[in-house]
Formats: sequence, structure tokens, C-alpha cells
Amino acid sequence: MWSTAFRRHMVTHTGDAPYTCKECGKAFNCSSSLRTHETTHSEEKPYQCKQCGKFLRYYHTFRTHERTHTGEKPYECKQCGKAFSCPSSFRKHERIHTGEKPYECKECGRAFRGLSSLRAHMITHTGDGPYKCKECERAFISPSSFRIHQRIHTGEKPYECKQCGKAFSYYNSLQSHRRTHTGEKPYECKECGKALSHHQTLKIHMRLHTGEKPYECKQCGKAFRYYPSFHKHKQIHTGGKPFECEQCGKAFSYYNSLQSHGRTHTGEKPYECKECGKALSHHQTLRVHMRLHTGEKPYECEQCGRAFRYYTSFQKHKRVHTEKKFCE
Repeated sequence: MWSTAFRRHMVTHTGDAPYTCKECGKAFNCSSSLRTHETTHSEEKPYQCKQCGKFLRYYHTFRTHERTHTGEKPYECKQCGKAFSCPSSFRKHERIHTGEKPYECKECGRAFRGLSSLRAHMITHTGDGPYKCKECERAFISPSSFRIHQRIHTGEKPYECKQCGKAFSYYNSLQSHRRTHTGEKPYECKECGKALSHHQTLKIHMRLHTGEKPYECKQCGKAFRYYPSFHKHKQIHTGGKPFECEQCGKAFSYYNSLQSHGRTHTGEKPYECKECGKALSHHQTLRVHMRLHTGEKPYECEQCGRAFRYYTSFQKHKRVHTEKKFCE
């Protein structure tokens, strides 16, 4: 005779699930799973907490709830020793160490560690949140997210790198930036061996091997591998540039682009180099200027290994190789 466990296992291969829910038609391979599922259709909550009297629908949520009273935290992180009362919180925490962000927004490509974070982020696209930005009309579910977003418009950058003085609006951006100084590249592509500084960069890099193009234009069906390319393409259809300069009439897709442009009229140069005192109009220009002092050359030629300080010089150099191939 076959054991019950073995019969249940065989269902995973045959797909023959004998226990069907009469309410929705969903099928299960064992009666206990069906019984648990059936409670989603009823108001039944059979598990009551003896400490506070709260009723819960599932046994596993009941066991997790009990730990709020006992203080028990059986799930301990091997990396930092932090303990958790439920496995989902523990799994989410582990991603801080691995850098994994499995939940990606299909609208803008931004990735998150937890599903709840992605759901909260989606409100910025749908506009359903209670906290609305007056500058760009994006909406947020919490006041803290709203305050962080406002830094885009105010230019506030409270997180400063002690190595080079570069400032960031977000703490995780500072953490990622630090690797440009340490040279750390902990994420390696299993296909080609290329090492990368960030998990998200590796995820995007993998599309070169898989051929994945997750961003599809609803207007014409054209698909893109990278979000910036997709966003740029969308403007062909919409022509959307809602932020217009009052001085010259030039229009921009983003408010911060309009702010940067405004300095060409005012002559304002708010970004000063701490090394030599030179004042610059834009933060990005200061960042590029700092390479003169740090010696940083971020653009490396894959053909010959030569590195360049500026992207324009790098692009010009690449033509040397393409022209050689053409001549050959």
C-alpha cells in the first residue's frame, strides 16, 4: 500500500488534485489544505488567543501572534544576530545583507525588498495616496515617504560621503556610492563572470543574456531592455513636457530638470568644490569635476582596458576600435 504522504507527492507530478472547493473551484491535493482554504470564504476564525482574546483564521498566524505576548523570536540572522518572531520578517531582513530586491515596479523599474514596499510605491503612480505632492502631483501612503520624496524638489541631500563629499537624498544611495571608493563588486554574473557593485545592476545586466525586455510600450508594442530607453520612447507618443521655463519657454519632462535649467538664466552656482573652491551650476557637474581631484576614471574600455574620466572621451576612444574593425 502506498503511504498517504507518497500519494500526496504524486499529485505534484500528475496534477490530479482530488479535493475541490465548492465555492471557487480551486483544487487541493489534501483535505487539510482544502479545509484551511474554505475558511477564506467564511467568517470562521477558529483559533483564539488566550492572552488577549483575538481570533485568527489560520494556525500559523495564530502561532506567530502568540509570540507578541511571549516575546519569542526563533528566527535569528546569522549575519548580524538580529532575531525575528515570524519567518516572513526574517526573510525580508536577510535581503538587506544579500542585496536582493525581488519586487520590481513595472511602471518605473524600481525594485524593493518587500511586497508591501512595492504596493506603497505603486501609489506614486496611481495617485491614490492621502499625501499628495503639490509640485508633481505624485501621491504617497505615509508622511515619511512623502517627506523623502520632497527632497527631489527641494534638492535636500542629508547623506554625505566622508571620502569625497558627495551628498545624497537617500541613505541606500550613499551605501551604494561607497563601493566606488572601496572597489567592492560582490555580485558576479554566472553567465559571463562579470563582477558588479550592486544587485540591481546585476539583475539588469542579466537581460543581456536572457534577452528579456520587460518594458513594453502600450501605444506601439515596442519592447525595451532598460527603463530610461522606454521612458524616452514614450515621449514620442505623449510629447509630455509639463514643466516650462518662464524665461525662455523651454519645456522639460521633470521638475528638477527645469530647476537646473533655470540656473542658466540666473547664473546661480550653488555647488562648490571643497578641494579647489570652484563653483558650479549643477550637482552632476560638480561630481564630474571631482574626478580631477580623486583621479577616478569610471569609463573602462572592454577592448583594451584603457580608462577615461569623461564619457565623451570614452565614446570617442571606442571609435578607434570600430574603425580598426571596419578597415580590416
